[in-house]
This record gives sequence, structure tokens and C-alpha cells, in this order.
Amino acid sequence: MIPDRPWADIMLDRAVEAVCRGDLGPAAAVLADSRGDPEKRSLRVEALSRAVMGASRSIETLLAYDQGNPDLWLWLGRARLEEAWELRPDVRARAVQADRLRAYQSAMEQAREPLLRAAAFAPGDPVPWECLMWLAVGLDRPRGDKDAVWYECSRRWPTLYSGAVARLITLSPGWGGTAQEMLAFARSAARHAPEGSPLPALVPLAHFEIVAAGRTPMSRGGWFSFEVQREIVSASAHWSERRLGGAHPRAIEAHNVFGAAFYLSDLRRPARGHLARTDGRFSRLPWSHLGDPGQHYRRACSRLNV
Repeated sequence: MIPDRPWADIMLDRAVEAVCRGDLGPAAAVLADSRGDPEKRSLRVEALSRAVMGASRSIETLLAYDQGNPDLWLWLGRARLEEAWELRPDVRARAVQADRLRAYQSAMEQAREPLLRAAAFAPGDPVPWECLMWLAVGLDRPRGDKDAVWYECSRRWPTLYSGAVARLITLSPGWGGTAQEMLAFARSAARHAPEGSPLPALVPLAHFEIVAAGRTPMSRGGWFSFEVQREIVSASAHWSERRLGGAHPRAIEAHNVFGAAFYLSDLRRPARGHLARTDGRFSRLPWSHLGDPGQHYRRACSRLNV
């Protein structure tokens, strides 16, 4: 099992390992290599930002010598976002964690300037705007602000998978939206997905969000009604029929989403088919809805003999 690395990108694997050793050079190189490919760029900056968490100041050192580098500004902004999320207090304990809430909000705000600089240095890049969507969610900004950054992201790259996930979370009942609006968005994105795009995975992901917002998650059984299962089967078939030979950068994430949904529905054959395509690499979503992602992914694979 390879924890929290849901991709098939050898260059990214090597860059993440280098960052963990304190060497940021390969990371800067793979980010530069991703210019012009928003799907790959979004995945790489997310992964590298999680790898450098707690040490984002090291990116500032690189920026001191290259102030006009959009890759480094993007990386710094996303890394600060990831660090801020770690400070977020439990919603049930906010009344007694006012200091931590202020620290969290301050840390979130520190991501704004580098992300806006990244957007200014690379005007056509949607990825800084995707990151600003997470900032708007994290700070619980007014709906108008959330819609504005989604507009900027989507007009640059309408089918960016990670941008669509951020939008889906923005619309979810757990973050102040409604199940109806979120499902409508997921279904529309799936219906208009281009060849090879894993956007149909938004459909089961939306149903996970609805269940998670409505009650305490259970390990197995009772997650999805027959009608929901049928819709997830249809979405999976739609993706399979339109999948190209070359894998999408987010394909392993989508296989995790479909695999988890089928596993929880006791549909063993499609669950096994999707989880076998993850190559032992699990994503945080949707497994985190069950508890520890690694534990539940391993349990599912074991029960399915994957």
C-alpha cells in the first residue's frame, strides 16, 4: 500500500521523496514541467504542498532568488493552505477554541497573497483560482465570493477535475450548500465530461457528501439506496465507455471513489475492478468519510481479495 499518493506519476513520486529529504529542486522542476497542463499541475502542486507541510518557509528561500516564478508562488500559496487546514478546530469545539480558530483563519489568509501573485504571473492558469476556491471554503466566505473564484477557475479550464471537486464541496450541505444544488452540479459535470475525464466520479462523491452530512458514517451497508446505486453504476459505465488509452492524472482518485462506493454497496465485482486499478494507492476522499482512509482502504481491498 502506498499512502496518500493517488497518482501514476513517477516524476512526482521522486519529487515528493526529495522534498521529504529537504531537497526542493526536483519539485520546482516538475512544477515547471506542468505548465500548460492544468490537470497535471493541480495534482502536482497539491501533492508537493502536502509533502512540504510544516516547512513552507523553504519555498520562500527559493523565491528570494526568483521573484517572478509562478510555480513557486503557487506552491507557497497551496502549502500555506495545507498547513492552515491542519489548524482548523473541530466545529463542535470552536466555542472553547477561540484562539485556535483565530490562528487557523490567520494562517488561511497568509495563502491569499502568494496565490494572487501566481495568478498574476500566469494569467491563463486555472490552478491558483482552484486553490483560492479552497481558501474561500476554509474561511466560509459569502457565496458571492465563492462563485467569483469558481468563475475565474472554470473560464480558464472548464473541465478541471480538482476545480470541480472544490466546487462540489462548496455546494455540499456540509459547507452551507444544498444536496439538490450539489447533485445537479455533479450530474451536469458528468454528463458533459470530455473523453477520458474522470468527472463522472463526482456523482458518487456527491452522494458520499450527502450521507456524511446527514449522519455518522457506518462501516458498511446502509450507505446508498437502490436508486443511488443505480446512478453510480451508470456514472461508472459512462466513464469506462469514454476513457482513453492514456490515463488521466486523477484516474486513480476516481477509481478510489467508485471502488469505495461499490464496496459500501456490496457490489463486489465492480468494486474489485476499480480498486484493482488503484495499484495500492489510496486517496483521502472518499475513504475519510469512513474514518482513517488507509485503514478502510486496506480493509476493503482485503475483503475483496484485491
